[in-house]
Amino acid sequence: MNRLSVLRADFTASLVVFLVAVPLCVGVAVASGVPAELGLVTGVVGGLVTGLLPGSSLQVSGPAAGLTVLVYEAVQEYGTAALGVLVLTAGLLQLGMGALGLGRWFRAISFAVVHGMLAGIGLVLITGQLYVLTDAKPRGTGIANLAGIPGLVADTVRSGPALAALGVGASTIVVLVLWSRWRRAARVLPAPLAAVILATGAVGVWDLPVARVEVSGLLDSLQPPSPGDFGQLLGIGMLGTVLAFTLIASAESLFSAAAVDRLHDGPRTEYDKELMAQGAGNTVCGVLGALPMTAVIVRSATNVQAGARTKASRVLHGVWLLVFAAAFPAALGVIPVAALAGVLVHAGWRLIPVRELRSLWCEHRGEAVVLSATAVVIVMINMFEGVLIGLLLAIAKTAWETSHIHLDVSQGSADGPLRVRVLGNATFLRLPKLLDQLEALPADREVELELSGLRHLDHTCSAALTNWAEQHRRSRQSQLSP
Repeated sequence: MNRLSVLRADFTASLVVFLVAVPLCVGVAVASGVPAELGLVTGVVGGLVTGLLPGSSLQVSGPAAGLTVLVYEAVQEYGTAALGVLVLTAGLLQLGMGALGLGRWFRAISFAVVHGMLAGIGLVLITGQLYVLTDAKPRGTGIANLAGIPGLVADTVRSGPALAALGVGASTIVVLVLWSRWRRAARVLPAPLAAVILATGAVGVWDLPVARVEVSGLLDSLQPPSPGDFGQLLGIGMLGTVLAFTLIASAESLFSAAAVDRLHDGPRTEYDKELMAQGAGNTVCGVLGALPMTAVIVRSATNVQAGARTKASRVLHGVWLLVFAAAFPAALGVIPVAALAGVLVHAGWRLIPVRELRSLWCEHRGEAVVLSATAVVIVMINMFEGVLIGLLLAIAKTAWETSHIHLDVSQGSADGPLRVRVLGNATFLRLPKLLDQLEALPADREVELELSGLRHLDHTCSAALTNWAEQHRRSRQSQLSP
């Protein structure tokens, strides 16, 4: 393909990605409790800063639904002014991790933990946006939102404006599902944009009493952190939030890169450089007081499917977002909030790996348990603890599965000793089973214990085997003595 053809393909792909990015950027910002323009600012930085840097050539970055819950909780607890501090610090940590070569290690995180994290995020996102579908305010945490659903249903049934908003949001979800299946239309106009346009048109034509996006202007929405805001980093809660931002944004970006690499035949992702690119983008977003960014699989897959060939497509998509945010900010003010909630409910549902969970339960139940536990803890407590507990469960499961041990008993002659070879990994996790098998051996027979077949022997097992051998020797001597 010649250079002109490549440029034409990248130009076309950038327009498609831009059309997908607009409703998602705005929806994520509104759901995060910050001005809608900040979502567009993060999208612009994702295109013009991260898009120019090396790492993954076709991956597109911007505000992601996966961080919505965490951002909302942080804004509610620390205020909008603290958002820049959180994002800036997370970006600097990502830059440091990339410089130290830690990007490749994110590929070692358990599949079950990653999908459990995404499922938990999806569930919390859905439960929160169910309130926004009716122009109501979410209760806060995932468990609080779940507990308030019966009251939400009762309040909605008794309110005409709430029912109107629910109709707009539900119709948006229906359009998203059906439009995606209408392939010819989806190639011309992406489903999220089509759904928001139709919902906005319906609200305008029938003058429905529903909430619209509040517009404050691009420059007015920026809230760069002041030097005094950094003092909040001394708090344990703030540091925990920074770590959660860093780990989740990094993991989501690098897992997205691995998925995007499977969609095209171009250059493969350089993980450490991609992590540094994400860090640079988040550092700039933090300076501007905007939302955190990650690589977004929906926009990235759209970019590949639209025929992008180089990083020019993602840079151009940032240019179109900047032009839109600067020249047409008033266009955001006619968008119904319930329609954006519908887009995010649909996005949240797509984060839940229903098919993967079903196959995991049939083939690897331990993985399914880790996935489910991670998601449940995220919903019941919060994101950071959920991911941490998921990682601990995955490590414990792996330790249990790899600590297989087997005894190979050779009888030999009737008067000769029993030759017992211990094979596998002798760890304290399997010690009860190992001792049960040894204690079942005849007490009146001499036993030769051979440990050369062990791949690993921890101190606890070593001490237990020595103690058993001594006790067996004494027991045999007492039986043989007159």
